[in-house]
Amino acid sequence: MADISPDDLRAAVAAGTITEAQAASLLATAQARAGLRIAEDEPFELFKGFAEIFVAVGLCILIAGIAGLTMLIENNGIAAAVYAAMAWGLARYFTLNRRMMLPSIVLVCAYAAACAVVVFWLLALVMPKPAMQAVPIGLTLTGTIGFLLLWYRKFRLPFTMFLIGLAGFSIAMSISGNLDGTGFTLRNFGQAFDLRTGSNLPLGTLIFGLTALAAGLWFDMRDPHRLGRNAASGFWLHILAAPALVNTVALTFYNMGAGLGYALLALSLALVAVLALVIDRRSFLTAGIGYLIFLIGYVLTDPTSPGSWALVLFIVGLGLTLLGTFWTQLRIGLMRLLPNFPGKSRLPPYAKVIHD
Repeated sequence: MADISPDDLRAAVAAGTITEAQAASLLATAQARAGLRIAEDEPFELFKGFAEIFVAVGLCILIAGIAGLTMLIENNGIAAAVYAAMAWGLARYFTLNRRMMLPSIVLVCAYAAACAVVVFWLLALVMPKPAMQAVPIGLTLTGTIGFLLLWYRKFRLPFTMFLIGLAGFSIAMSISGNLDGTGFTLRNFGQAFDLRTGSNLPLGTLIFGLTALAAGLWFDMRDPHRLGRNAASGFWLHILAAPALVNTVALTFYNMGAGLGYALLALSLALVAVLALVIDRRSFLTAGIGYLIFLIGYVLTDPTSPGSWALVLFIVGLGLTLLGTFWTQLRIGLMRLLPNFPGKSRLPPYAKVIHD
């Protein structure tokens, strides 16, 4: 009889044969019988094969055609509502019945755009004209998040959390920027996210990052073996939380300059690495790669040696390759060293002997 792997259990969950809780229980029982609990990877899925790419291309063309037809409706709000209903109806087939990931992502993106137009239209109906001259983007995005939560409740599509997170980030940027008039451009990127400036913008990104991290961990702890949609939903939230947190903190220390600033930058990157290992999410380390290259370059580069940057890239590349290769072993060692803390047992399992 063939052994059942975690991938087999994920496929069974995706097909609806068993629930996520049943799959996690089966895996935990199997690992307990083997005497080990093995750390898992970070599974997520964009598409299963070229068939999904082909269908997604077709849907994009179809959606564009439907968008053109709905433009014949003079009322933009009603046209957008029809567009959103179309996306919902198609998702009932491609998401619920066929369980096709990439077509589902295309449909939820179309649905989100249509819902944003609907919310804006509804706000225009109830708000006085002068107020609508500066429609609060926060209200529009908040309403869009509400519609996306309905989508997630119905279809349980993990990518929906990415769109919800993007909307939340945009709300944080809009509110914090409007409070003190701080504008964000590529030219002022470094200063705009410096916590020392007293601006609300970096505070907003920091709060958003912490909120997205907390939400991602909530999903992770509901699926520590990473067999179902909860872990995949957490993945997309961590993708947003990592740059929001790392860039805000790292840019603040970077702007402090050499000496204490760079020392704190190095310390913050080390803490980020520990966090990434503990929660088993590599996105936080990925967000700090640029700052790591800068620090090593600051220490090792010599203006008179044109090959010094090649050495820096070699060192960083080798270090990241080794970290990725021995990630599981490093996490096992770290988790064994750390004392028990709230939620440790609900994080992704690490290899340890289970005694009777």
